[in-house]
Amino acid sequence: MQTPQKILIWLPSPLGDAICATPALRTFRQRFADAHITFLAVPFTQAILSPTSFADAWLTPRKGLLPLLSQLRAERFDTAILLKNSFGSALTVFLAGIPQRIGYARDGRSLLLTDGLKPPREKGQFKIVSSVDYYLNLAAFLGGMPQSRLPELEVAETDKVAAAEKLPDVFVPAKPLVVIVPGGAFGPSKLWPYERFGACAEAIIEKYNANVALSVAPTEAELHAAEAIAAHCRYPLVNLGKTPLSGGQLKALFARADLVLTNDTGPRHIAIALRRRIVTLFGPNNPARTHTGYADEIRIIGKGDCVPCDKPECKAAEHYCMQSITVEQVLDAIAKQMAGGRRE
Repeated sequence: MQTPQKILIWLPSPLGDAICATPALRTFRQRFADAHITFLAVPFTQAILSPTSFADAWLTPRKGLLPLLSQLRAERFDTAILLKNSFGSALTVFLAGIPQRIGYARDGRSLLLTDGLKPPREKGQFKIVSSVDYYLNLAAFLGGMPQSRLPELEVAETDKVAAAEKLPDVFVPAKPLVVIVPGGAFGPSKLWPYERFGACAEAIIEKYNANVALSVAPTEAELHAAEAIAAHCRYPLVNLGKTPLSGGQLKALFARADLVLTNDTGPRHIAIALRRRIVTLFGPNNPARTHTGYADEIRIIGKGDCVPCDKPECKAAEHYCMQSITVEQVLDAIAKQMAGGRRE
């Protein structure tokens, strides 16, 4: 492989995967310190990963194959590193004429790559590895030497100021802040019952005199989730669905949190990357897929004969995995995390 001078790194689409890729992005930056590196990602991912020293520029992919090809050709990249696994991403950089095309040799795209890494397999299936290690293995394939496997994010000062102005009742230094993330874009199978979130919120307010914010997107489903949780709590909760935040402002909120209680969903990785204390509830998905080894996370894993099923919607007679996680279990985990005092 010739020494790259102008590199395109195509980031994965799921937010959690993009954050889990940051140790690899850090390693690429160290490995190719003299190259100009551009990240290709949708605007919300850009907002979450910015600011960053790992890239020199960002590209927002144009819609449609021909406009995207025109966009990439105009940049004259000599190397493309694909963290996105799709066949389409490999075909696009091939058709764009980028000379060196690097990624995992899977999903029928081996012939489109100049340098392909075979993903680990076990008994004929893709071996389950953490997303962090999956991307770091690609960095190592290119000669990188990872210094750490923990994800990381930065928060711009301007976003801290803007978030505090939008949510003055939340950014109160004298009171702890607990952020609850009840959603899950993966599908409803990840969702813990709303009444249990409500019971936890009520207990948190009573025991710790904390502000509790419900981090939900301004969509019909997530607004419904926030309203259902609030209906099961005797105290007022901050519904972020009614005060939408930018990606940077959302990071500023999480950076202020003393604790994050979350389903296994994208914002969980924001909390890890910002070194917050976390309690994460796992149901249908295998925790090994997103394991980071982060010391300040307590993981509660649901039980059931069908766990893990990795299905967006539960097909069982009852939602065994999430139903098996009790309020008492979660409150015990919260007590252990909060015993450490306020988090700077």
